[in-house]
Parts: sequence; C-alpha cells; structure tokens
Amino acid sequence: MSQEIVSTITVKNTLNLNREFETVEVDVSNIAPEKVTDLVVLDEESNQLISQVVDLDIDGKTDVLLFQPSIKANTTKKYYLTFAEEVKDSVINYCYSRFVPERTDDYTWENNRVAFRTFGPVAQKMVEDGVKGGTLSSGIDAWLKRVEYPIINLWYKRNDEKKGAYHKDHGEGVDNFHVGVSRGIGGTAVKVDTSYYFSKNFTSYKTITTGPLRTSFVLTYATWDANGKQIDETKHISLDYGQNLTRFEIDVKGTEAISSGITLHKKKGVTNQNDANFWVSHWETLDDSEVGTGIVTTKPYFSGSEKYVTSRKDESNHFLHLNVVDNKVIFYSGFGWKKSKQFSSQKEWESYLTDFSKKINSPLEIHIN
Repeated sequence: MSQEIVSTITVKNTLNLNREFETVEVDVSNIAPEKVTDLVVLDEESNQLISQVVDLDIDGKTDVLLFQPSIKANTTKKYYLTFAEEVKDSVINYCYSRFVPERTDDYTWENNRVAFRTFGPVAQKMVEDGVKGGTLSSGIDAWLKRVEYPIINLWYKRNDEKKGAYHKDHGEGVDNFHVGVSRGIGGTAVKVDTSYYFSKNFTSYKTITTGPLRTSFVLTYATWDANGKQIDETKHISLDYGQNLTRFEIDVKGTEAISSGITLHKKKGVTNQNDANFWVSHWETLDDSEVGTGIVTTKPYFSGSEKYVTSRKDESNHFLHLNVVDNKVIFYSGFGWKKSKQFSSQKEWESYLTDFSKKINSPLEIHIN
C-alpha cells in the first residue's frame, strides 16, 4: 500500500452472522478541511470503498467519515483511511431527504429500499382552519417503493402535474399506506393510565446530510400535553443505505417512558412481539400485496409492548414501550413490502427484525489506530 495511512481501522464481528450495510463512523474532525474531502477508505486488498463525510452540527467543519464494511461471521478485518488523488464516486445519492413545500410541507426521506414522510405546521394549520387538503398527524407515513433509485422527487413532480399521481403504481411503487392520526410506522406517544397522548405535526426541520450511505435530519415539535405532563421531544432521524429501518434518536423531557407505535389499520393483520430481541411487528394485506412493519430497540430502552385496540378511528396501534434514559430514547422502525421482492412472508420479515436486533445489540467493535 503506497499511500500514506492516516488511520488503521480494525472492525470485529462477534456474532455468528455475516454483517453488511452497517455504517462505521470515523472521527475526522482533526483533519484540515481542505484535505478531508480527499480521504478514502481502502480494504485489505487496497480496494476503495464508497464513503461519505458529514458535518454533524452543520458548523462548516466535517466531523465524521462513514463507510460500510462487509464482514463474515466471527471475523475481524482491517481497513485503512488514507488520501487519494481520485475519490471513488457514487453516481447516485441513494440516501436522500428534503423538506417538500410544494406538497404543503412534508418532510420526506428514502434509501435504496424504503421511503417515508411526515407532516409539518402548514398541513396542521390547514386542518385547524378547516382548509381542505391538510394533515394533522405526527405519525410516520410509508412510501412503498420497489426500485433502488430515488423516487421522492419523481413522485412529487408527478403529483404536481396530476394531483394524487403517487397513489397509483407506475412501476416504482405506490403511496397507499394510510396514516391518519395513527402512529404510522414509529410515531411516538406517552401512555398515562390507559390512554395514549401524542404531539401534533413537527414545527421545524434541519437537514444534516444526504449521500450514498446516509441521510439524516432533525425534526422539532412544540411542547405537548399528555394528561397534565408537558412533553418536549426533538427527533434526530437517520436512514442508512441497505436498511429497511429508520433510526430515531429522540431527546425527551417530561416523562420517564415513551412508546413508539405501528398502525393496525383495519385490525385484520397479524401482530407479534419478541421480548428477547426487543421488537414488535405487524403483517397485513394491503391492496394487492402484503407489508410487514416493525419497531426494534436495544436492551436499555426496552420495557415491553402492548397491542392497543380501540373503536376510535386510526388510534389502534401496536406499541413498543421505551425507557427514557438520560432524557433520550433510541429505536428503529420501518417496513418490508412483499411486492418489492425484499421479503416474501411474515416469517422472513420477523427473521429480519431478529437479526437486526442482534446486530444493534452487539454492534461491530471498532478500533481506530
């Protein structure tokens, strides 16, 4: 290896599972800004990996470099951080997100496997003022895509040209996942006695990064009332390449416990929970296909689950209960659509959730020299 090595990165997989699509973060904050964009990651055969640099706090200075190792079960590999004259470029930013003012004020995000959106203050005010076309919900919507390339801008453009165009499948997928006031896939709530309370729409957003490996952003919510408890929450949201689950890291004040829910829609699907692996799931028929939804967390945050069924419209959800630890909760939520050919059955979907849980509860061990 002829290049000057900045760091040697040793990655150890302690599980009896092959690992890929897990993102490693390398601190590069001490490297000069004019040089950091020339950083590359090489494997042991000197092959250059796709990487992405991120300014986490948006202060104009790069903080971390991201890459995704591929490691067999129970093995260790070395990677090398160095400078290169030519940086391997990914022609597509698969991990993408943006604020969408042309469709009221959605915030939407996607990677090569899944897409999501949630709703902003203008959509909320329209409902409160009785204006048609608004949305009052802090639930997380799913856009069921079945192509790898980005679809957010394509679908919104089609919708601009013909209202409701993304409710029909043009070969790329479809928006047919009803959210309403439900939690959608990963919306949060606070349970007091036997009732659940939740926020209104997000009030502001901040996009941190988009790229080949990760998109991340922050959503802020107005203080909301849970039967006398005043709840503050700020959601730090990210989605990595190759994953079906979005990561939620939420700053929470006003409660010692919070719940994340998945909608039961018409209450005809099959729910399941796995306390040993800290997940809940739902599998249901949706139009001409089937979809699995789920939420996974790690042991410190897990405190149980509940299938909550009510006659109130859209308020039946399968909840994962979470401990608030140092004013924070972390969980992952997402979906697998049978028509995308990623998962063919409920069994395959739940196996994915179990493997995902094992990985986040036993993360890759990283040593940077």
